[in-house]
Amino acid sequence: MSRRLADVARKVGVSEATVSRVLNGKPGVSASTRDAVLTALDVLGYERPTKLRGERARLVGLMMPELQNPIFPALAEVIGGGLAQNGFTPVLCIQTAGGVSESDYVELLLHQQVSGVIFTGGAYTQAEANHDHYERLRELKLPTVLVSAPVDDLGFATVSCDDVASMEQAFGHLLQLGHERIGILLGPRDHVPSQRKHAAALAMAERQRVDLPDEFVVHSLYSLESGQTAAAKLLAAGVTGIVCASDPMALGAVRAVRRAGLRVPEDVSVIGYDDSALMNCTEPPLTTVRQPIESMGKMIIELLMRQMTSDGASGDEVFFAPELVVRASTAPARR
Repeated sequence: MSRRLADVARKVGVSEATVSRVLNGKPGVSASTRDAVLTALDVLGYERPTKLRGERARLVGLMMPELQNPIFPALAEVIGGGLAQNGFTPVLCIQTAGGVSESDYVELLLHQQVSGVIFTGGAYTQAEANHDHYERLRELKLPTVLVSAPVDDLGFATVSCDDVASMEQAFGHLLQLGHERIGILLGPRDHVPSQRKHAAALAMAERQRVDLPDEFVVHSLYSLESGQTAAAKLLAAGVTGIVCASDPMALGAVRAVRRAGLRVPEDVSVIGYDDSALMNCTEPPLTTVRQPIESMGKMIIELLMRQMTSDGASGDEVFFAPELVVRASTAPARR
């Protein structure tokens, strides 16, 4: 008990006596100090006294699929700043292969009495994944926001960058440069954002009367290594331009082009997605579709706070417009 008092007091910057008064429900402590003590208790992993367990902690779970893609740390920074401005502390939950599952993370967050959860990627984007833990959050009416396109009928507020518009911008850019053999490098087949991008590419190819056969569409994981392997298949099919569903995938595609003895963009043009950190410093600087992270982050916080202050939670999806950023990895098709 004495160690707990000391740890919490050190974390908050108050005396152990003040912490004791909060834990024992004694008067004489300001509301802000009381909230800070309870938050510190949760952050440090100590159980609240029984009489305080019914109150929500000023914690918000932040679920991330992985941190190898620079876009996720950037998004976490924006969301974390927004939460801090509203008096909440993010609890970062990172999913790794063979690590803690998403459903287990949800149980841990519920045990910590979090006030809400933000998912920036996960099972909700995959049609074939288990979605039972989302049903539990919905039953508990816990404020929840999803980032990126979800499967149908989950019923949570969602913030997305428009996948259709992003593909139309990237595919259209290559068409304007004279490319007619355009390859598409997407995420897993059951991944909803990838399905939307695929459908948009097919529709645009039909409108522009260019071929997009099955061998010009390859699915892979969202990593540089997987992107390299998948891009090699597209090169074998004879594409002159590649639209990728993430920047790491695009960097893998650039590597595959070079391994094939070709050049970017002279022989093959490559487009990424996200405009994550340092993409203007690659060789060549990467043409990519930018997600408006700052604006999306503000909307994520707004939707979460709105749920915390009202009984009704909208299940609508809010779309943000992407922006094509043209750099040196795309060029006119060779005649």
